[in-house]
Amino acid sequence: MSEKPKEVTGASNDDKLVALLAYVLTPLAPVVILLMEDKKSRPFIRAHNAQALIWGVLIAAVTILSSPLLFCLGIPSFFMWAAAVYWGIRAYQGEDVNIPVITDFAKNQGWA
Repeated sequence: MSEKPKEVTGASNDDKLVALLAYVLTPLAPVVILLMEDKKSRPFIRAHNAQALIWGVLIAAVTILSSPLLFCLGIPSFFMWAAAVYWGIRAYQGEDVNIPVITDFAKNQGWA
């Protein structure tokens, strides 16, 4: 039996949309969001943005390292991006997203 994901209260529709864009357009969108004073101080956006930025850096690293090996097909990075889209949809629904290792790392650093 699955539990219903925890919804975050106080997240506006704008917050949810920004969180979705952070995941889907990672790593560029999270960097832009960090430069926006009114967005980076919102708790919902801050938590998702930190995770999306870390995930985007991992996607970039995997893409750079795996492209020569896979003849530029980028299969691992495509699946990583697909996971980011899934997390973005969950964030758009107002849910907390728990990415193994990354969520704990971001919280321990005080970024989320």
